[in-house]
Formats: sequence, structure tokens, C-alpha cells
Amino acid sequence: MTLQEAKSFFENLRNKTSKKSEIKIYDKFIHILTELNNRELSSAELQSIESKLDSLNLTAEKDIKFFKKSLTDFENFLKESLSLISKGYYTGISMGLGISFGVLFGIVFLSGFERSMGISLGICLGMFVGLLIGRNMDAKAQAEGNVI
Repeated sequence: MTLQEAKSFFENLRNKTSKKSEIKIYDKFIHILTELNNRELSSAELQSIESKLDSLNLTAEKDIKFFKKSLTDFENFLKESLSLISKGYYTGISMGLGISFGVLFGIVFLSGFERSMGISLGICLGMFVGLLIGRNMDAKAQAEGNVI
């Protein structure tokens, strides 16, 4: 399945549905396929992407859970093979890790405050630090041209 065929397939599915959750998944697929189509890819990279689209078996109409899983698999493939990530990828991961470490920091070091106050401050601090680190990494990936 070529990039253009896959894009047409998802545009057709998008036009057939009125559910917001399905439209959101189809729009993500369409966005990724459009960005890949606009990118200067080598023939080997293009062939690997098309073979991955074939292996996902997208041609049969299936439920939204299948397409959601296929989208995740396709994004992971792009990340691993071509080092392409979606917008805000590192911010999301860093904020999650920041919150986790913030809870730990709040329990261990800020326990001098009331217990819930220390945890709350730790979460806020961890989220802020995670946001800073994630935005920095996203900006670096954007400058390198690795963001879809």
C-alpha cells in the first residue's frame, strides 16, 4: 500500500463516520501520511514504510480499536526505524516522569510540611521540571527535522 493509497483510504473512512473518537484517529493517520509524503525520503525508506503499511493490513474495515493499535504500531515503527516522532512526544514522556519523581521527592524531602502539601508541591515541581526538559528535547528534535 502506497502512502497516497493509505491516505485516500483513511480520508474515505473519515468521511463515512461521525464519531469524534474515530475521526481523531483517522486525522492522526492522515496527518502522518501527509507529512511523510511531503518529506524527501529515500527509496529504501519509502519501501520500508510501504511494507509496514502492508503488514498492518489496513484495507479491511475493522473497529476503531484495531486502527488505534495500528496507529501506535506505525508511530513506533517510524520512531525506531526513521527516528521520526510526533509533536510533543518528549514533553509528554518527561512530564509523566517528572510527576512520578515529584511524588517521591515530595514524600521524602518535603514531608516537613503536612503530608499532602509536600506531595502536592513535589508533583508541581516535578511536572515543571519535566515540562522544561521535554520542551527542550522537542525543540532539539524539531531543529533536527525529526518531528512529523
